[in-house]
Amino acid sequence: MKTVLQELSVPGPTVTALTEPFWNAVKFGRLMIQHCAACHRAVFYPRTICPHCWADALTWTEATGQGRLKSYSEIWKPGHPGWIPATPYLVGLVELDEGPTMLSHILADGAKVTVGDAVHFAPTQIGDQILPCFKIT
Repeated sequence: MKTVLQELSVPGPTVTALTEPFWNAVKFGRLMIQHCAACHRAVFYPRTICPHCWADALTWTEATGQGRLKSYSEIWKPGHPGWIPATPYLVGLVELDEGPTMLSHILADGAKVTVGDAVHFAPTQIGDQILPCFKIT
């Protein structure tokens, strides 16, 4: 049986040469972020140079997919009409254990959500694509 998320008709991400490793990994259930070989810090969103030390020494590494919810919002009026059947839904800022913060859908399955909650990476089929969501642990 399909879920509401699987039946949505929404636009997908814009994949570029720079972001392709991230999106390809998500399709296979993996969370890849960049790591700077010069200053040894994790980086997200994908970039050509490190925002911490400006080195052009970024490589892709697999993240644990674990983190904490820094903030969230319950969406009742989506920006695209394709999301209306899924309302209300949650989006939030997730601070990964590696350090960077990601904006993502938060899957709570009706559970009470609180800033500081532990979350884990949960790639989810939304429409015809797999998107990087996080689930309350």
